[in-house]
Amino acid sequence: MAEKKAVLKIGQKEFEFDIQSGTLGPDVIDITSLFKTGYFTYDSGFNSTAACESKITFIDGEKGILLYRGYPIEALARKSNFIEVCYLLINGELPTEQEYKTFASDIVHHTMVHEQIRNFFNGFRRDAHPMAIMVGVVGALSAFYHDTLDIKNPDHRHVSALRLIAKMPTIAAMCYKYSIGQPFMPPQNKLSYAENFLHMMFGTPCEETKPDPIIARALDRIFILHADHEQNASTSTVRLAGSTGANPFACISAGIGALWGPAHGGANEAVLSMLHEIGDASQISKFIERAKNPNDPFRLMGFGHRVYKNYDPRAKVMRETCHEVLEAVGAHNDPIFNLAMELEKIALQDAYFVEKKLYPNVDFYSGITLSAIGIPTNMFTVIFALARTVGWVAQWNEMISNPYRLGRPRQLYTGPAQRDFVDLKERC
Repeated sequence: MAEKKAVLKIGQKEFEFDIQSGTLGPDVIDITSLFKTGYFTYDSGFNSTAACESKITFIDGEKGILLYRGYPIEALARKSNFIEVCYLLINGELPTEQEYKTFASDIVHHTMVHEQIRNFFNGFRRDAHPMAIMVGVVGALSAFYHDTLDIKNPDHRHVSALRLIAKMPTIAAMCYKYSIGQPFMPPQNKLSYAENFLHMMFGTPCEETKPDPIIARALDRIFILHADHEQNASTSTVRLAGSTGANPFACISAGIGALWGPAHGGANEAVLSMLHEIGDASQISKFIERAKNPNDPFRLMGFGHRVYKNYDPRAKVMRETCHEVLEAVGAHNDPIFNLAMELEKIALQDAYFVEKKLYPNVDFYSGITLSAIGIPTNMFTVIFALARTVGWVAQWNEMISNPYRLGRPRQLYTGPAQRDFVDLKERC
């Protein structure tokens, strides 16, 4: 069978490029050698450019498919747990029972942070955004584990992965506790990953509390649904930083910074802000009309998705979880949550939204769910970062474990051409 080629014709010259096929998804034209022609491609936002080869996550936005290592996200969210998914993303296969026990034990015994890390928090204002604190503290972890930062050593990469996955909930909870002036709560080895986070977030030294299993399971699902999402902005940032040979803590810190952007990780926070802006169910129709008006800057947050042109597969599971949590906490009488449910109902029936496939996405339901659990909106993106850390680590480790190049995007330069320098006194 003849090898597939793509032919680029510029004037009278023709150039051939290999066409590569993946397991799933469209074929790609390998333009690595394009620079030899004297031309580059221009692809603002990299919407048509594959910058890497990966075996971790696959998305088909047209069909509403999301796979982790080949497993549908719906199956993992309903039948698995976050620790098992972490193992899958990092190692490529679901663990055996013994592998799971060993991995879970390793995570549990890395949840504590060095006592001196507490001192970092004292350098931040009490009203600092938790993401600002997280960027700084995670980046500083490299100062505590400098003896295991050889990125060429698989054992060093493995222990760094364990540390990052295990310590993220601890650091995230510390960000929250610091902001409200409560003492930090140490992790407890007897609790699950999600239970431990809830304990460190809401527990106090005054009394022993046991997290609600429905809430813990909902949080675990949120972690699974946000664990990885192919080559998004923050994951690409982690890979780009990693291509320089930077240590994993610095790379993940860079990813956290990218996730902080409201266009990326702040969508579920924006959903709550929108609901408060609408205020009452009686105002929904007015805001629906505003959303349809192309001249009105108002947008319904949490509807539609840049990647998914059909229904967001994560939203199916998150919708069920959202309703379970609302029932468990008795929030069905809360006006904001009632408003959200009414908005969901109208949007799913409105011809405009149905035609444009502006279905509720995972951010719509996760924002409502986190709020019902009692997590403040400024912690939403922190929890997103907590969950996405395993994806970042898996993507970074995959890149470092294979031949890779220093990331160096090209540009279309539109500035001044070369010009002569004019002395200060001679300038008009």
